[in-house]
Parts: sequence; structure tokens; C-alpha cells
Amino acid sequence: MDKWINRIRAAVRLARPHQYLKNGFIWLPIFFGYGIGNIDAVIHTLYAFLGFCCAASFVYIINDLKDVESDRLHPTKRFRPLAANDLRRAEAIFISILFLFALSAISYFLLPHQFWWIVGGYIVLNLLYSVFLKQVAVIDVICISLGFVLRIFAGGTAANIENSPWIIIMTFLIALFLALAKRRDDLLLSDEGNQMRKSLDGYNREFVSSAMIVMASVIIVSYLLYTVSPEVIQKHGSRNFYLSAFWVIAGLLRYMQITFVEEKSGSPTVVLIQDLFLKIVVLLWLVSVYVLIY
Repeated sequence: MDKWINRIRAAVRLARPHQYLKNGFIWLPIFFGYGIGNIDAVIHTLYAFLGFCCAASFVYIINDLKDVESDRLHPTKRFRPLAANDLRRAEAIFISILFLFALSAISYFLLPHQFWWIVGGYIVLNLLYSVFLKQVAVIDVICISLGFVLRIFAGGTAANIENSPWIIIMTFLIALFLALAKRRDDLLLSDEGNQMRKSLDGYNREFVSSAMIVMASVIIVSYLLYTVSPEVIQKHGSRNFYLSAFWVIAGLLRYMQITFVEEKSGSPTVVLIQDLFLKIVVLLWLVSVYVLIY
């Protein structure tokens, strides 16, 4: 019995459900598009969220199957189920097929056919990333950022809401900022003698730190321009939307503190889950935006 329980736990860890937090971006189009009161749009967005969770787990498993040997040399990735021999390759392949089957069923029966093209593009992008794009500096972080943009498109398609150019731009910029922070953490591990990805040859701490500072500045300016733009004021009927920028600035400063001072920016998802300050800031941002636009 204990053996089966351990295998089930390993299968859950293989799917990385904590990473599903990233799929929360799928809900942004319905949130900013005044679709919260539309039950049908909410249900379809939920389907899209579940579909992307299946797609993400499928991609993670394929990536682990490919990188199992290199993961065993990594200080933290060596504890992943395949690298630690908690699961066999055949079992991982079977689980990945189950996720792909679930994704196909959700996409075909419950969502518009455009969603399948979006999630299919997400899978292809991530497979290309896993095979060779993650070895190319700068291109690797751009690929990660495009994955978040595809989530926005998926949410808009599911809820039948046209995405504003602002939400696409802001999503790309924030994702790029977080991806750069992750690369800085990789550089720190590499400096400690741990074997890391080849793309790190195209980075150093000065470049990544400077790029993060530039991206943080662009994010703040872009968000302020968004909140005071005439079309946004007209759409939301409020000139006070700029007040929500306080939480954006506070969140960026805290994440930079975690990255530069505490040097613990390895996984953005884990950082958000574990850091109380960031959780409070995100919650207050959501509340303030909801009050201002609803």
C-alpha cells in the first residue's frame, strides 16, 4: 500500500500542480472585460483554465523525460520524480498521454475551435523550447513570456472577449521580468559550480540585473500610461484607476528585493506562494482594481 501511495504522490509531483498558478492569467480577460457576471463566460474560462493545466503538465512531463540525466546533476531538480527514480519512464509517458487526452476532450467538446489552435501553439512552443530554444540566450526568456501571452489569448477566446493591446503588452513585460529573475538565480547556482543550461553562456549577472531594472521601469511607465489613457478612462468610467499602480510598484520592488538582496528568485510561482508580502500586494491589487472598475 505504501508503495502505491508513494507512486501516486510522485505522479502528482510530476504534474507540478503548484505551477497551475501561472494559468491564472487566463482569468484576466474576463476580469478586465466585464465578464465576471456572465455565467457562460465564467464556465468557459474555467474550461480553458483546466485545459491549460493539462497542457502545462503534459509539457512538464515531456521536459522531464528529456532532461532526466541533466536534472540529476542539478541541486534541486534532482529531487524530481524521474530524476530521483520515484517513477519509471513508461509510467511518466502514460501519465503524459492521459493529460493530452484530457486536454483534447476539453478543447474539442467544451471550447471554441480557436482555443485548440492557441493551446496547440503553446504546446509546440514549449516543445521547441525544451528541445533547443532554451539553450539560446534571450530567446529562451522571450519564449517563456510568449507562453503567458498565449494564456491571455486563450482566456479571451474562451470568454468571447476581445483582448485589449494593453493587457497583452503588460502580460509580456511582467513575464519577461520574472523570466529574467529566474535566469539570475540560475547564474547564482552556476557560480556555485552546479552544471546549468547552455544559454547561461549568453548571460551574466550585470546583464540580467540591468535588464530587470529596465523591464521594471518599462512596466511601471506602461501601467501608468494604461491607467490614464483616454480609452481606459472611458471604458471603466473612472479617472482613479491610476491608484492601483501603487500595488504594482510595491510588488515589483519586493520582487527585486527578493532577487537582488535575498537572492531567492528561483521559481516565481514558489516565491509568490511563500512570500506573504507579495500575496498581500497581489490581493490588494485585485481588490482595488475590482472596486475601481466594478
